[in-house]
Amino acid sequence: MTALKGIKVLELGTLIAGPFCARMLGEFGADVIKIETPDGGDPLRSWRVLKDGTSLWWAVQARNKKSVTLNMKHAEGRALARRLALEADIIVENYRPGVLEKWGLGYEQLKADKPSTIMVRLSGFGQTGPMRDQPGFGAVGESMGGLRYVSGHPDRPPVRVGISIGDSVAALHGVIGALMALRHRDVTGQGQMVDVALYESVFNLMESLVPEFDYAGVVRERTGGALPGIVPSNTYTTRDGQNIVIAGNGDAIFKRLMTAIGRYDMAEDPALARNDGRVPRTADIDGAIQAWCATHDIDSALAVLTAADVPASKIYSVRDMLQDPQFLARGMFEQAAFADGTPIKLPAVTPKLSATPGGTAWIGPALGAHTDEVLASLGLSAEEIAALRADGAI
Repeated sequence: MTALKGIKVLELGTLIAGPFCARMLGEFGADVIKIETPDGGDPLRSWRVLKDGTSLWWAVQARNKKSVTLNMKHAEGRALARRLALEADIIVENYRPGVLEKWGLGYEQLKADKPSTIMVRLSGFGQTGPMRDQPGFGAVGESMGGLRYVSGHPDRPPVRVGISIGDSVAALHGVIGALMALRHRDVTGQGQMVDVALYESVFNLMESLVPEFDYAGVVRERTGGALPGIVPSNTYTTRDGQNIVIAGNGDAIFKRLMTAIGRYDMAEDPALARNDGRVPRTADIDGAIQAWCATHDIDSALAVLTAADVPASKIYSVRDMLQDPQFLARGMFEQAAFADGTPIKLPAVTPKLSATPGGTAWIGPALGAHTDEVLASLGLSAEEIAALRADGAI
């Protein structure tokens, strides 16, 4: 038994936000049909590191999905997509607003025939507003949503996180919205549209930015490796040149940290007993911690901090992850294989459900691998499918 067994999902979209949303639904048992163009499919198939011309990312992003090729410029292709949409419990799409409406697949158009339709729409700026028609990739969402402004060092331009975090955060909002809409449908029989904007999804993560500015006129700025206003929480460098994150910002933790590094004066200073007292002394506290780290290798520093029950970590590369006892104990990697038998390690599915865990049934499929199977499930004969293929509809 899987959590979403029996739920049908139609994915209309490419690259990251929409496909990641549908991917998570598929990882927990939903039957996901991914529509791709016959002439190459999702551009993600050719992104980053490739094996035999196909992205290794594809193995993860399209796992558990059925690839169906439909030519959406062809009337028959659009008609088949509509039939699949009306059979689906959830439709996930990330085209620019208005594209689906041109194809007769907009939310209101489908809802008229099927009131229980749930459509998750992921776009740069949402389905309304003056920017709705503008292209909005994750980088734009991260910038407009506030994340880029606070990322990096104060004396340098803003930096990006090394992954497509804006798209992925939007995808997670899409999953949350889809599950809430399913709950509402199960109670009322009515579907709804889940309108996810990339910039709004990033904005939703921005903690106290708005009330701090509205009430106190404070604009949160870039602070490098530190967490502003929460002290100490920063990145330090050990004797062997490794980077270590130490989060000693809890009041009791701070005292344990200062004791562990031999700064009893700070540990016992009543002025530093609370965070609001530590903030004005940020530079002194960080200096003391850095001075201690500079006398220890990463392993010995972590041993001392772990013994003192202080949250700390080396900053992991993927190489570190693959040999780390915690990752291994939690089963954070799955072993899979390509069609030619070549083994490939994938990240395991999260979150971990005790009764209905997710998993990988198959890795990202070849383009159109499930076209005949899915169209046959609509009642089309082999001859009809062959005729559609010859006509360029699939």
